[in-house]
Parts: sequence; C-alpha cells; structure tokens
Amino acid sequence: MPKILVVDDEAGIRDIIRQYVEFEGFEFYEASDGVEAYDMAKANEFDLILLDVMMPRSDGITTLRRIREFSDVPVILLTAKGEEYDKVFGFDLGADDYVVKPFSPKELMSRIKAILKRVKGPAKQDEVYTFKTLTVNPKSYEIKIDDKKITVTPKEFELLLYFINNQNTVITRDVILNKIWGYDFFGDSRTVDTHIKMLRSNLGEYRDLIKTIWGVGYKYEEY
Repeated sequence: MPKILVVDDEAGIRDIIRQYVEFEGFEFYEASDGVEAYDMAKANEFDLILLDVMMPRSDGITTLRRIREFSDVPVILLTAKGEEYDKVFGFDLGADDYVVKPFSPKELMSRIKAILKRVKGPAKQDEVYTFKTLTVNPKSYEIKIDDKKITVTPKEFELLLYFINNQNTVITRDVILNKIWGYDFFGDSRTVDTHIKMLRSNLGEYRDLIKTIWGVGYKYEEY
C-alpha cells in the first residue's frame, strides 16, 4: 500500500486530501511545516510526498532541497503562485510535478497515481549501457562517468534510458511527455525541456549525446 506524506500548513487542505488519498486505499501521513516533514521523511520511507511551497519554519523549496540530500522519493509541489520561476526552480531541485492552488482533488489524485504507476511500473531492460566512460545501469538506476556516480532524479534517469533505447530517432516533445510522464499528465512540453536541461547539465562532457532538433524535439546520438 503506497504511503503518501502530505505537507501543508493548512489543516483544511490536509483533511480534503486525506479523504481522497484514503479512498484510493493509500496510507495517509501529514505534516504541518517543512521541519516536521523533513524529520518524517528522514525516519520513514514514503512512496510520494506532496509538499506545499509556502509554509512557516521551513518552506517547501528549502525542504525539498534537504530531502534530496538523502532521498529520491517522488515529490509533487503545491504552489499558490503558479509562476514559471517557481516551477522551473522546483524542477531544478528534483521535483517530479507541481500543482497550482486552488486545485481539483480529482486532478491531484490523477497526478499522484500517474507518478506511482511510473515508479512501480514494469522493470526496465536489464542490459547495462556503456559509451566510452559513461555507464547506465537500469537495475540500480545508476549513471557513472569515469566510475563516479552521477546524481540524477528518477525522471532524469528515465529520460536518459528512453533516449538510449531509441537512439538515432528524432522524438517529439509530446511523445516524450506521454512516454515518460504518462497520458494523464497535466503539464506541457516545457516540462520536457526543463528536465532535459538538467539531465544535460548532470551528464557534463556527455551532454551533447542529446541533440536538439529545432522545431521538432530531441535525438540521442553517439558521436
């Protein structure tokens, strides 16, 4: 049974989300601020964290940054602003999705289930991919360059693996969005661009393996 941690300083919002989470048969946990959420995430293994951005003591962005120091648990950000900066900054820190307040509880649950489905989905192919000093291991979700582990988010890893499995093929943003985020994802193609930007940054000297095909999408090509 998936364990969901909901972090929001408004008790009313937590109560509404609790009803929907428990209706789906998930285990519901709650925290009223970022400090409490960090302590709970440190002491427990959650399947997903729903994290409000604007909170007392420790805001959601700070809390996400601290959680990412020890965990790759999927995180959905709740924000009242809905500004592009907040979304991009959240993705840069490893958020998997965002929801703008006020939100539809049904839409929120669709996003939660979509992420859980991806995380718990079928295992990726077992073959370890190697290119020069770059290795990608689907079993351990590890990327290494010169035998040094490169830290990436689960979504970045899935993106890279998808590119590797579709080498030399131009893939549109919409196809990537559907394959990696799912058909019920409510975001747009800028989500793809943001994650690819982060993935390229983490790949360092191998960033040019992912080529931009202007006006179309992306292509993975060894050089």
